[in-house]
Parts: sequence; structure tokens; C-alpha cells
Amino acid sequence: MNKRIIKKILGELPYTVELYWQLVQKHRPWKEHFNLDDLEAILPDAVEQAESYAPSARAHTSGKNIFIFTSLHYWIEYTALMGLALAGKGHDVTLSFLPYANWDKPIEKFDLRRQNLYARQVLGKTSSLLQVQSLLDVKPFSKSLPPELEQAVVDVSTYDTQYTLQVEDITREEPVYKLRYERNLEAARNVRAWLMAHKPDVVIVPNGSILEMGIVYRVARYLGIPVTTFEFGDWREHIWLAQNAEIMRHETDALWAAHGSEPLTKENLSQLQALFAAREDAKTWQNFTRQWQDTPTEGGESVRKKLGLDKRPIVLLATNVLGDSLTLGRQVFSKTMAEWIERTVQHFTRREDVQLVIRVHPGETLTHGTSMVDVVEAALEELPKHIHLVKPDEKVNTYDLADITDLGLVYTTTVGLEMAMRGIPVVVAGQTHYRNRGFTKDPASWEDYFETLDTLLGDLRSARLTQEQVELSWRYAYLFFFEFAKPFPWHLLDLMSDIRERPVSFVLGEEGTRRYDETFQFLTGKPLTW
Repeated sequence: MNKRIIKKILGELPYTVELYWQLVQKHRPWKEHFNLDDLEAILPDAVEQAESYAPSARAHTSGKNIFIFTSLHYWIEYTALMGLALAGKGHDVTLSFLPYANWDKPIEKFDLRRQNLYARQVLGKTSSLLQVQSLLDVKPFSKSLPPELEQAVVDVSTYDTQYTLQVEDITREEPVYKLRYERNLEAARNVRAWLMAHKPDVVIVPNGSILEMGIVYRVARYLGIPVTTFEFGDWREHIWLAQNAEIMRHETDALWAAHGSEPLTKENLSQLQALFAAREDAKTWQNFTRQWQDTPTEGGESVRKKLGLDKRPIVLLATNVLGDSLTLGRQVFSKTMAEWIERTVQHFTRREDVQLVIRVHPGETLTHGTSMVDVVEAALEELPKHIHLVKPDEKVNTYDLADITDLGLVYTTTVGLEMAMRGIPVVVAGQTHYRNRGFTKDPASWEDYFETLDTLLGDLRSARLTQEQVELSWRYAYLFFFEFAKPFPWHLLDLMSDIRERPVSFVLGEEGTRRYDETFQFLTGKPLTW
């Protein structure tokens, strides 16, 4: 307790942490969770390699003034290497950071200032190529923000709280909300001051939807500065990019407009069939790392027997994991995903002519927030015999359920796209990337939603998708899974192994340039093309 009190006092006094760093910490091994040891080990080689390309690149290209921002140590590692590659391509790069180890846990100011000094020391090794700017060290010229940015702080802090607690209903009295609001507000003030003073050509930020990264995205957009956001799916050596948009919203309008009318080649079709065969059978495929099911397929009729389903038509409601980035702010007509599930289940209590199967996402076994099981059980005191709840840990393959499904109901899960690829009519309740592409039903109000349901249920045979709609869904799936991501040398989850296999010198060399240079151009503001 005495130590905490002393740290609290020292953390508020100027120069105390700096003095402690010089006299004590600088001579000790760094053992905190906020750890950049891996980055520190590879920086000398990475910097040297980038230095060998930068002068020629600057002589032959007109580089841009780029501001890269991130928080959390693993993102700092990633963006430092991204920044070196961009500097090696002739750009003037400022790497800005916040030295937090956790987004949801308080930290004493003394420890935060220590982590700030540590990060500055490690990143200082890039000083020949990068300007390193801790956002903690920026002094805002005003504590007030324009109303639009005040609201942005509230919105992002709400998303942060939903994401952290994995709940949808937020009171804004939660300790984590207050923590996120305080940090996001400080980030908004500081980055606004820096961006207004320096006016970079482009801002690059991971994710762009949540945490301080979401705040920096919104401040830059408010100021009219172009922003590129990026994230990673499960495809190695590829990156998702969005310009002046949040990448996790997966805005595919331009891609679809460019190629949605083009039929798939035999090679395209073969690739897509192989990927989905692996997904369905709980396997990984080639460079795709994610295993989408825990249970291998055993056939639709086996699942029908296992769940005690009869021959009445089957409606499959597939849920998302609550708090996933793909569900935040995706409401169309419901206040929350939970409300959509609750009202849908209640509606089906009156439809004994069909069987409703609620497949709760298997990913819930890894989460701690509100389960959709709880939502269903709260909506109905007792499940009618024609409504079946498949819990996240049950050994049931979702694709086996799709084999016997007559109608699909989804919020934003990709299962909706995959059911459409089987010719199953699908009603989409949330704002997902494949909505309004011509192969799903996309109601915009509760009245429209229930009317759509009853119309489809009235003649399920006629509701099956046409061949043209099925082909549309396959085209869209190919574009999303194989064209939306762009080639890039390093994946966040495999960064250290990727940098060994494809070091900065390779990325900036002839073959790396051929593979990845266009993606780097997109990162720095060249309009995305498909």
C-alpha cells in the first residue's frame, strides 16, 4: 500500500520518473507485460536494411508525409516495421503511439510514464528513418472539443465497453466505460492538436473502429485528412485495407461494382469449393489459418436425428458472438442483436408449422459476456417442442444444419452468405457486407421483417433462390475471400516468423516490390482499385 501511494505521488511530479529511469530502471531487465523485446531484437537489422533503400527511393519518388498511430505493444511492434518499410520507400513517417499494455485496466501514472520512456528508448533505434512521437507527450492547445468529436468519444467508448464486456446494453456508468472515455478523450485532444499542427498527407491506423485507434480515425476524418485503416483476416500474407472508412465494416461496394457481374472461372470455382469444403469439415486450407468448426461434418440427416427434428421445414437462426467487431454498431431496425433474437424467437412460438433451430455461435465457448443462450432462455420460460436451442459447446456442425435448412436468419455472420450459396433463402437483420447484393432478403424495419418472414414461410419451396441468385452469391463469396484482402508481407499474428521469412530487405527488393508495392501505395493514399 505504501509503495502504491509513493508511486501515485511520484507519478504526478515532473521529472521523477525520468530520474528513476536514468538511475535505476535503465540498468535493469524490462519485465513488464508491455514488452517490446522481440521488436528491439530485430530493429538493428530492419533499420539497416531500410536505410540501404531509402536514399534512392527519396531521389526517385515524391514521398508523402505519413502519420501512423497505434496503441498496445503488439500493434506498436507491427507498425514500427510497417513504418520502416514505408520510410525505405521514400516516405517521411511519424510513428505515434500510446504505451498501454491493456485497454481495460487502470494503470498508475508512474508506471505509464515508465512504459512511455521504455517505448521511446526502443523506438529511438529507428530515429534515422522515423520520427517517433508518443501521444502522451503532446500538449493539447484546448481541453474542449467540437461537438462532433465529443460525440465520437462517447460512441467509441461505448463500442469499447461492449467489446470488452461482451454486452450490448451499456449504462455508461460501468468502470470500464469511464476508463475508456477518459483515455479516448485525452487521445482525441492530443491527436487533434498534433494533426492540426503538422497536417500529414495521410493517417494510417489499425482497425479504426475501437479504442484510441478509433478515436484517431474519427479525428482525422473530422479534420479532412485522408485515413487508411487496416486489419487482418485469417489469410496469411494478406491485409484488409479501407480508405476513409473503418475496415471492420468490410465495405465491398467498389469491389462488387467492379467485378460482381463477372462469372467465375473454373479456377476461381475450384479455389472457392476447396476453401469451403475445408471450412465445413473443421479443417484449415492452404494459407487460411482459421478453423471454422470444432466438429467435423457427419451429414444433415445424422444431425436431424441427433436433435430430434421431424420432417417439418427447418428455419436456422445463426447467431454472432456478442461484442465481436463485426456486430458493433450494425443495427438496422433492432436496438441490439439480442433484441432481434428475442423478438424472432417469440414470433416463432406461434409458428408450429415449422421448426426453429437456434445455433449459438461455437466461439462463445471462448468468451465471458452475455450468451445468446441466456437471451433465448430469458425470452421464453420454456422452449416449445418445435424450437431447438443448439448451445455453443454442443458437438454439432453448423454446415450439417444448413444441409437440412429451408430458411436462414442471420444478423451479420458469414453463415448467411454460405447458406445463400446453397440456394437457401436468407433474411439479414444486421448491417453486414453482403447485405443488398441481390441474393438475400434485407428488411429495413420490424414491420418489413415480420412480413418478409411470413411471406417466405407461406411458400418455402418458391422461396428457394434462383440459379442466378446462387451464382451471384458464389461470385460475391469469391470476391470477398480471395480479392478483398491485398497481398502484404506480414500478418499481425505471425509477425516475428513472417519478418524472418520476408525481412525488410526482401520487401523493398525486386521480388517484394513486385508482390507488395501496390498495397503499400494503397496504404499511403493511392485510390484502391479492384
